[in-house]
Amino acid sequence: MPETKPSLQLELQELLLVGVGAVPGALLRWQLALHLGDQNLLVNVLGAALLGLLAGLPAAPRRQLLLGIGFCGSLTTFSSWMLAAMKHLSSGDWAAAFGLIGLTLGLGLAQRPLETHHAQTQ
Repeated sequence: MPETKPSLQLELQELLLVGVGAVPGALLRWQLALHLGDQNLLVNVLGAALLGLLAGLPAAPRRQLLLGIGFCGSLTTFSSWMLAAMKHLSSGDWAAAFGLIGLTLGLGLAQRPLETHHAQTQ
């Protein structure tokens, strides 16, 4: 059975949801960096917690596009995280680089219980 392609109107609606969610996520990321310095660990763990909470909610594709992909996707950026790690490595601070990587991964994965707990309380 052939797959049906979403209509152009549906694709534009989905694009708009992602874009509308991405703007406040990017602005929050910028403001956090402006006021707190380059806090990759903080924003990535915050984003993982928010994604965990969202994943525990009943399925809602529009909410996932708006908040999951749009907002959290622009708040948490892999490229900024890797850039910070590479800066540490370039300056010879291996402990800081691997500490940032390990803590971000560990604390991010530790947000998984939020999804499970939230799903159970629904």
